[in-house]
Formats: sequence, structure tokens, C-alpha cells
Amino acid sequence: MAGKSFDAGVLSGARIFAFMTAASQVLGEEGERIAEAWLAQRGWRILDRRFRSGHRDLDLVAERAGVVAFVEVKARRGKSFGHPVEAVNWRKQRELTRSASVWIARFGREKQVFRFDVVGVLMDESGARIRHVENAFSAKGGG
Repeated sequence: MAGKSFDAGVLSGARIFAFMTAASQVLGEEGERIAEAWLAQRGWRILDRRFRSGHRDLDLVAERAGVVAFVEVKARRGKSFGHPVEAVNWRKQRELTRSASVWIARFGREKQVFRFDVVGVLMDESGARIRHVENAFSAKGGG
């Protein structure tokens, strides 16, 4: 393999998966717990946690006043990689839309209103700061 780059054998169109380290998974779970408590304090009822659909999942499914929010939680320690909310790109939106469609088919009820929210949890030595972006994106862009 002398002279070949690491990705020289990757075929065009191949998928590359980013695997979470144990530390990032623990951080993500902590962020989800913080976001869940924060939402509950504001009157949201948690309907589902970590709903799995294939290899995709929805972090939280929450309901308040007839609105069901599919909540993606992004946690960071510091802003060196940008604010956590900025990490929900079009690919992630597409995955969330697909998972939400499965959730709706299984558990949705007539007359419910659905939306996608993102909760950013920024943790540092002073504690956690929360940014809740309601209706962060529409399903038509991700499905």
C-alpha cells in the first residue's frame, strides 16, 4: 500500500459512518437528561426517549398542548466546534425525518401537530446552558 492515501480504496458513493467514542456517548446521554429535565420544567411531557428506527434514533419525543416535538439534542463542552445547535445538518435532518415518519406511523394520533426541535446543551465549568430552537426545520427538506 505504499504511496496510497488512507481513503484510496473507498468507492464513490460509499457511506462513511462516524462512530461515537465512549466519552462522546456519555456526554450525549448527559445532554439528553439535561434537555429532558429542562423541557419537563416548561410543561413538556416526554412520550419517548431514544426511539430507534434501524440505525437511526430520535433523542426525545415530547408533547405539549397537542404539539408533538421530535427533539434532537446536541451537547458540547465548549464552543470550539461551534454551537451545538449548528450540528444538525441536512443529512441529520433527513435521518430525523425518516425516524419521525416511523414514530408517527406507530404512535401518532389524528389531529396531532408535529414539528422538529433542536436543543443545544453547552456545558462548561459553570454548568449547562440550554438553547431550544422550536420548529428548527421542516420535514419537506429532510424526507
